[in-house]
Amino acid sequence: MGSQRKSIHGQWSGRLAFILAAAGSAVGLGNIWKFPYITGENGGGAFVIVYLLCIAVIGLPIMMAEVLIGRRGRQSPINTMRDLAAEAGAGGYWKWLGWAGVLAGFLILSYYSVIAGWALAYVFRAAAGMFTGLTADGVQSIFHDLIGQPERLMAWHTLFMVMTMIIVARGVRGGLEKAVRFLMPALLVLMLVLMGYAWNSGFFEQGIDFLFRPDFSKITPNAVLTAMGHAFFTLSLGMGAIMVYGSYLPDRISIARASVAISIADTAVALLAGMVIFPIVFANSLDPGAGPGLIFQTLPIAFGHMPYGAFFGMLFFILLVFAAWTSAISLIEPAVAWLVENRGHSRVNASVVAGITTWLFGLL
Repeated sequence: MGSQRKSIHGQWSGRLAFILAAAGSAVGLGNIWKFPYITGENGGGAFVIVYLLCIAVIGLPIMMAEVLIGRRGRQSPINTMRDLAAEAGAGGYWKWLGWAGVLAGFLILSYYSVIAGWALAYVFRAAAGMFTGLTADGVQSIFHDLIGQPERLMAWHTLFMVMTMIIVARGVRGGLEKAVRFLMPALLVLMLVLMGYAWNSGFFEQGIDFLFRPDFSKITPNAVLTAMGHAFFTLSLGMGAIMVYGSYLPDRISIARASVAISIADTAVALLAGMVIFPIVFANSLDPGAGPGLIFQTLPIAFGHMPYGAFFGMLFFILLVFAAWTSAISLIEPAVAWLVENRGHSRVNASVVAGITTWLFGLL
């Protein structure tokens, strides 16, 4: 049965646009920044297997449910949960579930944008050859210099939020869809170029072995919880993004097929990121379990000592920015949709209000 409502925000032009947009929401810092280091911390291949099971058994069904609810309601998650609950004769408290999702996305974006600002800063630092020949102490000094200067952090955080607001302000087809039609293919091309370099690093097999050879002795209850939590985070579940994107989905498109395609794309990018990062890590005798510092304090050492390291380092951090950008526009979209529906804001005004509020929280 088709939905009887129509979204006042417009619709995706087709199945591919929705898949690219939702995959862009799912593919973010979680895939390229977080997945490699939590894999390294939890023993490699066995953790990957648990993570894939969590995606298939838990993540995919919940994604289908969120898209289904979103398409049925055709509104922001808050209004969708309120109206569908009323139709079913349920209590009005269901709207608070929508509020919880929107608030979660809002809070995530407030720190997500700060980390994306670090990636933006590193694009220019890598391009300028600042990592060339540096030791671990030198790279750590660059990182600590960046995060120790609030003015610089504020500038990069501001730039990233302005980039996000510009896209969201242009609407579903004119902004979100156009952005992901460029950013997602560009992200894939950058990933393949970097994997080509990793292939020729001389340590590709060692990286693949670490990523895919299971050692189940490393699997602990905490590792399972980490894999489950990352499955939710990387698929953008529980934060309103997938639900609001589902509200723009035409009735003729299969939710199950689209959700499977999105899950496969998201997982493929996470695995490709590991196939890029771990050979470079091993080629430079670095620690694959270096934690959050793997991207900003460990990999720059490798880029600083490899041939054409400035170029490939720049490409890597551009990749990181693109991944963060596609996720950021989905995280802010539920709040923008609610402001348009409930407060009578224009799309531009709603984007500015939501963006500035997120920016202010990010300063904390």
